[in-house]
Order: sequence, then C-alpha cells, then structure tokens
Amino acid sequence: MSDAYARAGVDIAAGQAAVARYKALLAEWRHSSQLDAIGGFGGLFRLPGDERRALVASTDGVGTKILIAAAMHRYDGIGADLVNHCVNDILVHNATPLFFLDYLAVGRLDPDITAAIVGGCARACRAHNCALLGGETAEMPGLYAPGHFDLAGTIVGIVDVADLPDIASVMAGDAILAFPAIGLHTNGYSLARSLIPQEDWEKPFGYGGTYSDALLTEHPSYYEAVRAVRKVATVKAMAHVTGGGLLENVPRTLPPNAKAVFEQARWEIPAIQRDLVRRGNLTHEERYRTLNMGIGYTAVVPLDDALKAVAAVPRAAIVGWIETRQEGEPAVIVHPAREA
Repeated sequence: MSDAYARAGVDIAAGQAAVARYKALLAEWRHSSQLDAIGGFGGLFRLPGDERRALVASTDGVGTKILIAAAMHRYDGIGADLVNHCVNDILVHNATPLFFLDYLAVGRLDPDITAAIVGGCARACRAHNCALLGGETAEMPGLYAPGHFDLAGTIVGIVDVADLPDIASVMAGDAILAFPAIGLHTNGYSLARSLIPQEDWEKPFGYGGTYSDALLTEHPSYYEAVRAVRKVATVKAMAHVTGGGLLENVPRTLPPNAKAVFEQARWEIPAIQRDLVRRGNLTHEERYRTLNMGIGYTAVVPLDDALKAVAAVPRAAIVGWIETRQEGEPAVIVHPAREA
C-alpha cells in the first residue's frame, strides 16, 4: 500500500514503533499510584489522600496547522484548537478539566501575536471552567524561522474512579455513536499542505469561504455533548479521532475481543476532506488512517440506549456497531458508501 501521509513527511508506523519503545522502557518501573499504561488518550494517577478519585493528564500540540495560521496571520483560533483537543483527550476517560498550561516557542517574540495565541487558550479554558494556570513562552532565535512558532499544552482533570468508562463491558451488539467533525481539526495538515499549495489557500472554497477558512476551522470540544449523552445512556468506551483516524484511535479504547464496524453512509464527510481524498487519490485505508473523515469523537453505548443518546445530541448519529473480533481480524472495519 502506498502511504500518502508518509510521502507528505509523516510516518505513522514510525510513531507506533516509538510508542512501543516507550512502553518497553517504562515497563521496568511503575508508580504505585499510576492507574493505566502508556498509550491511552490520557494518563491516570490516583489522587493522593483520596482513593476514590484520579487525576487525568494529557499533553498535545496543534501540529502543522500552525504553519497555515502563521502564513494567513490568523492566530486567535490556534489556542482554542489546542485546549479543545486536550479537553477531548481526557474526556475519553470521563474527566472534568481542572487546569491547563501552555508552551509557546517562537523565533522572535511579537507581543500582539503571542497575546492572540494565548488569548485563544484563555477563551477555551473559560468555556470549560478550566483554570489557565500559566505556562512558558520561549524565545529561541535560530531554532525557529521568523514568523514561525510551536504550540503545545498540558491539561489536568479529575474523575471519580467509579465513573471511568468500563471498556471491558463492551460487547457484540453495542452501538457506536459519533459526534461529527467539522474539518481536519488538528491532524492531517502535513498531508493537506502537500496537496493544497499555498497559492490556493485564499481561493474560494465551500459556501462563501476560502480554502484557508476550511483549513483553519476550529477544533471543537465534545465535552457538553458527552455530558448530555451520559445523562441518558451508559457510555462504555469513547475515542477522540485524531492522528491515525478511525483505524488507529478507536481500537485504543476497545477490549481485544471487540471489533468496531462503521457504515460510512450513516454520516457526512466534510467538503475539505473530500477535496483532499480527490487531490491525493487516497486509498480507503489511507483516508481512514490519516483523516477523521467526518467523525470527531465516538462513544460505545448499549443498543437499547442508542436512540436516547441521539435524541440528547441532535447532531450525533449512530454510525456502526460492535462485533466479536476473531483472531487475525482488524479492530476496525469501515464499509464505504460511494467514494468520497
């Protein structure tokens, strides 16, 4: 199989190999309060002095989306992208955000630009009642080209141990609920930049917008949607669909004997992703391993709860189901509709 993402400079297989190395390194010693292994969407640490609760932490970045933001001089959405991404990662563990710290590295400090970036972080933190405790702004001439920067952040949340999703309870017949993606969110941008040249970014695309509008669409938070579903349904497992797409992210929160089956006819694919599929002539596996393909977040619920869950979040959809996974079978299967 050709790998469009590798040709664009991102090697997903190398990333998986690195995580395997990390697991091997950390297997030699484990803190007594650590509740999970490396490789999840967030790390869990039992709250000192309270065995009933756990802290959930995650660190992430915005990726090469920042290159488009810098080229277009549109900085205010990048900080919100980062916070919302991190909120979604710990939400997989049903955690409530507590506080956030940002890391902004620049070649040359421009107070207006940095204020716009951090202002986006502050806006998203406020929307989640999450404290922005501070962070680090590093000026490193020579490491970053003029006008370029990098942005990352760390979030810490809290969850009652009894409220952690029970992944082991996932079983054949359960329904897969999905919350829609509204764009690339924060992954796939190296591929997008390789397929859409910069001179096209201000060309019309979609309904009254441009390619840059579509590429810089904000990464949404699914916090309120998940909370609404949990009021009416049992949520057994969740996944945030980021780098690696459905094929890599959904299996991270399934037991080994479970297989997720998706039917693409049940949801819409954003126009920008259809455009990338066309431009890159992406194979079925390339598109579902690289892009979110219209699904930003998934939740596994009992079939009896599925209709109640959809009613609680009108934009949600039942997009698939769980089957028993046989030895040698893939953990995720996506049945295509018409070619995107």
